[in-house]
Amino acid sequence: MQESTTQIYILIILATLIFLLVPGFLLIYIRQYNARKAKHLQEKKLMAQQFESELLKTQIEVQEQTMQTIASNLHDNIGQLLSLTNLTLASINMDDREKARKKIDASTDLVNKSIKELRELAKLLQGEKLLERGIAHAIAQEVDWLKKVEVYHISFTDELGENIGASAEKDLIILRLFQEVINNIVKHAQATQIVISLAHKEEKLVIIINENGVGFNYQEVAKNSNGLGLHTIEKRVKLIGGEFNLNTEIGSGTEIILTIPYP
Repeated sequence: MQESTTQIYILIILATLIFLLVPGFLLIYIRQYNARKAKHLQEKKLMAQQFESELLKTQIEVQEQTMQTIASNLHDNIGQLLSLTNLTLASINMDDREKARKKIDASTDLVNKSIKELRELAKLLQGEKLLERGIAHAIAQEVDWLKKVEVYHISFTDELGENIGASAEKDLIILRLFQEVINNIVKHAQATQIVISLAHKEEKLVIIINENGVGFNYQEVAKNSNGLGLHTIEKRVKLIGGEFNLNTEIGSGTEIILTIPYP
């Protein structure tokens, strides 16, 4: 009888301990879960802040690069053309009508070239306005300007459709990326043919640019601090969650593929 009573006491004590410990363990688990959740939310918030910071930094870099390009063009191209125009006009001797006429004609040509350079320069400042009708329209306008140079045979395929757009900030970065790639081709590729295609596949914007230029050794170029600007392009593509792929060989031209999330 006493042994039975002892067993009952033991069971009561165990049941009491379990009753007391289970809520305790549950409280500890809930506290740890909330702590992990708070930490996760904090990390997520920090990542979002870092992304916004990187995005702002990239936008500032794009603006600075655009301003540097404008300053360089103003100084090196338009400034020189206008200086030459000034010298030509200043050297005109009206007593020699024939030479004066030739110099006036030359000055007119120089002024026309300056106007053309200013128009080309203006497109760098029109990114936001161009994007009002969507990224496809903005890139199509860039292609039209490139065609007017009459140096390249250009093929352009647009499968995006009208008024497709993600966000003004993202579209502007994509437009600047496209401009940088084209600028690289103009400066370095020595190409005669450029093939550009736009498509929207599986919630992604795909931009493919092929040219038949001289090509290059990507590994060697990548080691260079300048690297034809490819490192900057790749960094900016990755910043907006995209992929940058480049295929090239010396003497075989270059293919660049930009794949960017685009719901």
